[in-house]
Amino acid sequence: MGKFTVPDKVLFVCTGSKCAKRGGKSMYKTAEKFAKYSKEDIEVIRIECTDRCDWAPVCTFSPGNIWLKEYSEKDVLKLLLAKD
Repeated sequence: MGKFTVPDKVLFVCTGSKCAKRGGKSMYKTAEKFAKYSKEDIEVIRIECTDRCDWAPVCTFSPGNIWLKEYSEKDVLKLLLAKD
């Protein structure tokens, strides 16, 4: 069985149709750039649908199982910058 490293922080960004239109697609691109240049171990994963379209855009952050709804990019970047 192969081994792989587990990132310290993971951001799951919904880019389903409603979330994408309301900022999810843009957030994914911004978070990817942030993670690329961050000194922390952050992974950004695009997901298609969380089935929470009424609260679009939606993303979730681990550790902590934190869910954000109707967020701004600024809110998400603050969460990524926060120290544990």
